[in-house]
Amino acid sequence: MDTLIDEICKYTDSIERAGAIYPTALPGLSLLCDQAPTRLEAMVYDPVVCLVLQGAKETFIGERCIRFGAGESLIVSHSLPVVAAVTEASSAKPYVAMILSIDLDVARSLYDDLGDRTVDGSTAWTLEAAATDRKLIDAMARLFRASRDPAEAKALAPLYTREVHFRLLEADHGGMLRELLWRESAASRVGRAIARIRHDFASAIPVADLAATANMSVSAFHVHFKALTARSPLQFQKDLRLTEARRLLVLEGSTVSAAAFAVGYESPTQFSREYSRKFGAPPRADIARRSAA
Repeated sequence: MDTLIDEICKYTDSIERAGAIYPTALPGLSLLCDQAPTRLEAMVYDPVVCLVLQGAKETFIGERCIRFGAGESLIVSHSLPVVAAVTEASSAKPYVAMILSIDLDVARSLYDDLGDRTVDGSTAWTLEAAATDRKLIDAMARLFRASRDPAEAKALAPLYTREVHFRLLEADHGGMLRELLWRESAASRVGRAIARIRHDFASAIPVADLAATANMSVSAFHVHFKALTARSPLQFQKDLRLTEARRLLVLEGSTVSAAAFAVGYESPTQFSREYSRKFGAPPRADIARRSAA
């Protein structure tokens, strides 16, 4: 992996950083390269695979902490508000990771090809980390290298992307991803409700409407939603709004009132109160931190 790490570090040194990540020429493929540990930050993980090549990271969902490091990968099956931080990184050995968005249409097109390799995913987690099979590492490496050449990106990247998805589906920690491919599974039904929340996060969608989207009773929806996301549907919506508001304040230069209205709050006062409760400091503290950076 050392050669791949060197290639990624040289690439990230040559381009401008976009927020917390470095983009590549391939949509959905990005890189992380941090030269120091970061503090815990609230963020939203969309369905991705994160392959760590060097350093380590930890991610919290509810009370559960997932720690993963070099040679391990994190598979995220649903969009989730989390708290995460890089825990091992230095200028000599930066944290280096590759992130690829999961395309469920690609995954579904491969499901029949897995045959008896599929495993019951009913006890799987929406975030799962484990040692990465060498075949998956090699497929991710080919995808990154193809992104550097326009001709290869056009001709070969779709094949490499398909291979990565195949490797994820057969991975031991790909159980929840396999669950998602069954359209009537609880994971798939809740996933539809989460997609609706993500699409219209600034609106307070009644839980009964979300349950209808998932084709579940309200009581069953509550149970399955909390099992998958570690929070209630209402808390999920609130966490999503507040995390997006923080992004607007810190990265987009928004004012407190503008951020509040953008994520669906009618009262900046209520917004500031709930923001302080979630992040431990008022919105203006993050604005001050942004200005001092």
